[in-house]
Amino acid sequence: MEIGFIGLGNMGGPMAANLLKAGHSLTVFDLSKTALQAAVDAGARTAVSPREAVREAEVVITMLPAAAHVRAVYLDDDGVLAGVRADVPLVDSSTIDPATARSIGESAAKHGNPFADAPVSGGTVGAQAGTLTFMVGANVELFETLKPVLAGMGKNMVQCGDTGTGQIAKICNNLLLGISMIGVAEAMKLGASLGIDPNKLAGIINTSTGRCWSADTCNPYPNVLPNAPSSRGYTGGFGVDLMLKDLGLAVDAARQVKQPILLGALAQQLYQSMSMQGLGGLDFSAIIKLYSNEDA
Repeated sequence: MEIGFIGLGNMGGPMAANLLKAGHSLTVFDLSKTALQAAVDAGARTAVSPREAVREAEVVITMLPAAAHVRAVYLDDDGVLAGVRADVPLVDSSTIDPATARSIGESAAKHGNPFADAPVSGGTVGAQAGTLTFMVGANVELFETLKPVLAGMGKNMVQCGDTGTGQIAKICNNLLLGISMIGVAEAMKLGASLGIDPNKLAGIINTSTGRCWSADTCNPYPNVLPNAPSSRGYTGGFGVDLMLKDLGLAVDAARQVKQPILLGALAQQLYQSMSMQGLGGLDFSAIIKLYSNEDA
């Protein structure tokens, strides 16, 4: 299938590479020359704008940092809707607010294009391994059309409801993820300070009731998991600033429906503290640094 893919960051780059491995043809766009070159090396073609990237596409996929980028990529004069043919499905896998997803969906519908919001879970590890979970806001017909394409990048595809519900699922999931990482960091640092081997403590947690993704896949204590960002200087993962953005989306959404999220608000403050210290580019598991002046 001919796919237009826009956004080749830590998540989008591996996702595009997996689509190429699955046999699809990709025309890609990104502002980073390094990211574009990596995609070319993997077999993709490049375009000079989103508009050009989608001209021949049978499906369009975007993976962008924030709502402002999504609006620009879809709605600008050189954006997706300016270049895509009618009836071509559009899929946005960015994590944004539900209202923006619905607004983009309405604009796409006026252009004659079905639109799905399909944010993902699984982090950079899942993106690289092709094991992501897609939370899809789309009608059943569009969801079934997209499943074979999404299967090239993930193992789990869930139809959440109409446009915007994928984003609702994602912000709730990441609300929990941000909170759980703080809990694991606190427990790991406490255990190490009391004298237990961090590797043994992690092993116990991961076979006991404290087990969660933040402990068994992205443990924040260095050298507990060799493939986790914490074992490579907290680089190459899901950044603190991205987690802060997602928690902001959750807090704003909760405010709109007057739903208290007490731990979420505290988590937002802690990640904000990290960002203000200039650590926003580190993986969010670096939150463990708040518990010590040392590396962990």
